[in-house]
Amino acid sequence: MNEKEKNFEDESNENIIAKLREAFKEEAYELLSEFEAALLELEKAPRNGETVERVFRALHTIKGSGATCEFRDIAAFAHELETVFDLVRKGKLGVTAEVVDLALRAQNLLKSMFDAYYYNGSVDEAQARNLVDSFNKLLPAIGIRETTSSAGPIERKSSFPLISAASTGKSGSSVTYRIRFCPEPNLFSGGTNPLSLFNELRRLGTCKIVAQTDAIPYLDDYKPDECYTYWDVILMTKHGIDAIKDVFIFVKDGSELTVDAIGEEGCMDDQAVYKRLGDILLERGDLTTTDLQEVLKGKKLIGEMLVEKGVVSSGKVQSALVEQQQVKEMREKHQVAELISSIRVSIVKLDSLVNLVGELVTVQARLSQTAFSQGNAEYMSIAEDVERLTAELRDNTMSMRMLPIGTTFSKFKRVVRDLSAELGKEIDLSTEGAETELDKTVIERLSDPLVHLIRNCIDHGIETPEVRQSAGKARRGTISLSAYHSGAHVYIKISDDGAGLDKEAICAKALEHGLIREVSELSDKEIFGLIFTPGFSTARKVTTVSGRGVGLDVVKQAIDALGGDIEITCEQGIGTIITLKLPLTLAIIDGFLTKIGAERYIFPLTLVNECVELTSKLATESHGRNLINIRGHMVPYVRLREHFHIDGEPPPIEQIVITQVETERVGFVVDRIVGGHQTVIKNLGKFYREVDGVSGATILGDGTVALILDVPKLVRIAELKEACITRGGG
Repeated sequence: MNEKEKNFEDESNENIIAKLREAFKEEAYELLSEFEAALLELEKAPRNGETVERVFRALHTIKGSGATCEFRDIAAFAHELETVFDLVRKGKLGVTAEVVDLALRAQNLLKSMFDAYYYNGSVDEAQARNLVDSFNKLLPAIGIRETTSSAGPIERKSSFPLISAASTGKSGSSVTYRIRFCPEPNLFSGGTNPLSLFNELRRLGTCKIVAQTDAIPYLDDYKPDECYTYWDVILMTKHGIDAIKDVFIFVKDGSELTVDAIGEEGCMDDQAVYKRLGDILLERGDLTTTDLQEVLKGKKLIGEMLVEKGVVSSGKVQSALVEQQQVKEMREKHQVAELISSIRVSIVKLDSLVNLVGELVTVQARLSQTAFSQGNAEYMSIAEDVERLTAELRDNTMSMRMLPIGTTFSKFKRVVRDLSAELGKEIDLSTEGAETELDKTVIERLSDPLVHLIRNCIDHGIETPEVRQSAGKARRGTISLSAYHSGAHVYIKISDDGAGLDKEAICAKALEHGLIREVSELSDKEIFGLIFTPGFSTARKVTTVSGRGVGLDVVKQAIDALGGDIEITCEQGIGTIITLKLPLTLAIIDGFLTKIGAERYIFPLTLVNECVELTSKLATESHGRNLINIRGHMVPYVRLREHFHIDGEPPPIEQIVITQVETERVGFVVDRIVGGHQTVIKNLGKFYREVDGVSGATILGDGTVALILDVPKLVRIAELKEACITRGGG
């Protein structure tokens, strides 16, 4: 191979590795999250074998896949961690607070190693060395007895080497090995039981064993204390060839051991059919080419003919058939797994699909409008079919973006554990509704606000163990995180059983900063809402957690940007509940289209209760107050024509769209109601983002633009105006 060809091959390999690493990216961080979650569960239940297995599996997959992607440092480090938890599995190492702490620090280090590649982060080498030293101090003190032979126990010191660039090989996929073990005749007299060896092999993976008895002599020549049997083993394992040879390490002298790889999980499709029986026997050396050609002249099955002619023993034929069947099953299993496994799709591609579906929804609206305007029955039928198919495609596409919110919930256990320890508090986190699904974009943008709220509960809400005990509470506080669906919204509740919010302290701070004039004028909801003001904090001193007034205002901004709402309820000394109301998706919604003059506005359909008429007579009967009597209940309403300063005279009979925002019913007056509309949400330009009461826009079937109303914001504006009028303000 010349230099040019070598460079081309190296470049090609680099491209393959880069693609493997990019494909592994999302899975890598999922495995780290699973590793962390399992460790936190293990801390609560140290003797839970299933949780230990979860930890071990996560590490094993990180190691194997990392090696496949040539993350050599990561694979080597994960391998040593796996060794530690293998000792835990075997009961040689107990799960103590020190072990969990070190493992969590190791998880942080693994994450920083992945970040170093994917996000140009850096690895703190001093931290890595300290971690390695801590493990080295821990493990030698255990007195590990690794292997027992006929000569007695062999004691090995555990070491936890520094991260190095040494390659660990590709241990991520299963490999099938053919093993032939021909022991020395004095195997039994040395105190070795071959069954123990085969049991060790079974622990490495799926194992099939065939005993070969053709060397057993007649009874006259038979010596009971000698071993005449030899064995063929077909082993499928993720462990390397060295692990297999280690099983026979104490019997290899005088014995014959051959180990050959015959198939790898990732290469199952290289050949359509595995080797034929004759090929396997030739490869093993159990058959010559001449004998094979002679037997093939017959008409029977090759196995039967080989045994009949005495060319090969029945045991060797059986062993070859076992190998053939084992590889066949492995291939079929791999092919089925390929068919049923999920496909990881880039979020960029998924967003592109959602955008295309959005454009299709707009085109479908144009088609429906054109068909109905022409009154052609055939076109109308086609338009209805396209509308039905578009709706199904929209729903299926949106469901692809839905993820269980538990993926976010799980990481908060670590936040609670570390921060409560830092502040000297004892706190448990309970979660409920982790299976509740939410749009991926919403989940990503919700993570930071939830962290702020939970940190606030830990710092301001939950008291120290001594304070709780003196108040008659349990020493350990509880923070609960729950989620549930309701209509087109998801509600997330963060509650704690702490001291609750101090209304007097909040009001005093608000008066000090000039945020309010009189406390008596404020409801509890308005008082609690003050904590979301930028720069507001009731903390008496600045700490690493709080005190600078930064955090909750960011939470409010983030929730508003998601089109959601936030509410606080509190009982002094009992605890606080913070409720977030969020839309299921930010891409396509069912809307309610209305008109005011030449302008068109869309209400989110989930907020619309009903529609009623507003005549000039009903308007005059309210004596200048925007109120209407609906079945005995007075409902306030807002004139959108006045709010948006739209010129022109309203029609004699207007329409009121009655909406439900939390527990309040508020009406909005429009000229005319058009009806339901599939609404593709488009972001407003930067010049229009600050317009009160508008959250986005959409393109209608005729190409015109309709604004999507931010109903909760409009309600709050109306409440403020009403409060100003009541108090005599402007």
